[in-house]
Amino acid sequence: MLNHAFIPYRGYYSSPFARWQGSFAQENAITLGAETSRRWLEKKQWDPKIIDYLFLGSTVHQPRGFYGGPWASALIGADSVPGVMINQACSTSTISVYQAGMGVETGMYDTAYCLMSDRCSNGPHSIWPNPKGPGGQVVSEDWVMDNFNLDPWAGGAMIQTAENVAGASGISREQCDELTVRRFQQYQQALEQDRTFQKGYMFPVELKISRKQTLTVDADEGVMESTAEGLAKLRPVIPDGVHTFGTQTHPADGQCALTLTTRDKAMELSEDPNRIIRILSYGYARAKKAHMAMAVTPASQMALEGADLTPGDLKVIKTHNPFAANDLYLAQTLGLDAEMMNNYGCSLIFGHPQGPTVGRLIIEGIEELALLGGGYLLVAGCAAGDTAAAIVLKMG
Repeated sequence: MLNHAFIPYRGYYSSPFARWQGSFAQENAITLGAETSRRWLEKKQWDPKIIDYLFLGSTVHQPRGFYGGPWASALIGADSVPGVMINQACSTSTISVYQAGMGVETGMYDTAYCLMSDRCSNGPHSIWPNPKGPGGQVVSEDWVMDNFNLDPWAGGAMIQTAENVAGASGISREQCDELTVRRFQQYQQALEQDRTFQKGYMFPVELKISRKQTLTVDADEGVMESTAEGLAKLRPVIPDGVHTFGTQTHPADGQCALTLTTRDKAMELSEDPNRIIRILSYGYARAKKAHMAMAVTPASQMALEGADLTPGDLKVIKTHNPFAANDLYLAQTLGLDAEMMNNYGCSLIFGHPQGPTVGRLIIEGIEELALLGGGYLLVAGCAAGDTAAAIVLKMG
């Protein structure tokens, strides 16, 4: 259990998420994320020099990404600060926040900044020399699509892992459709009263269109309505499977950032010193081959045990749910009410830009805790390679 690592209330932001090939499709995720962070820090009137270390969470290679962390540090105005890049697919934010918290916990530094930024749009097409290939042909890979469609260890596409878990646990097509409708309704809660909930943490992105024109993106792009009637008309992606294109997430682009620091500094930086958030524990797991969603349960159990909690102690649960079966399986195995998880939004609905996905979930979970007067938050989700990570936080 951690005792000394804190997040200031509102010491974080998430950009809107844009469905891939949308407004962010042509932007370098590192420079766009850093520029958005620079503007956010300026609005907060925080001197970037308070940052002692930067974690850059990014999973889809960007031009000049070789310089990743230190480059992002310099771009936000912390040019004397080193940085490190973390890449673990969907668990990137979880690991970044936990590692930043551990650095504060051990006294290695006082204040760390986690900037997670990714662009699934227009992913790179990599080639490697292969002089011994037929006619000297190169070895090639489409960074995004090839990896979505094939796990080199387990074999098969990611959606196949969800179908395997659904089959093993008796999850039906009807359950997946019903839960997706519920998740869309929960996302609609965040849009009520002129998006009051989202505006508490969402920071607009500015895109330079020309020398004289700037485009401001201040809300999610490309979220599709989910209705029982609409979902029922869709065919399964895999014949005889339970998931359609409507009951799985969509690739997206976006960024988010969280500040990790000491208790005293968190109280100083917090918009409300009575609302600081403590990092309690972290959990990880790996499931058997091609059963990715199963890993979320032991990862969550590990995080709960590390915080000396039971599922019944949790006030808020947020999950990265690329497939509807993920939440149904977690609820089934931990004895949770699937309909009460993921209030105000989740990746199943607002999309999945890889690195920043769980960061946004952490932020939304904190905002929900604030509405409820504090308590314990579990954020958990699967990741490539049949792995999962989970983190427990406390407000109050």
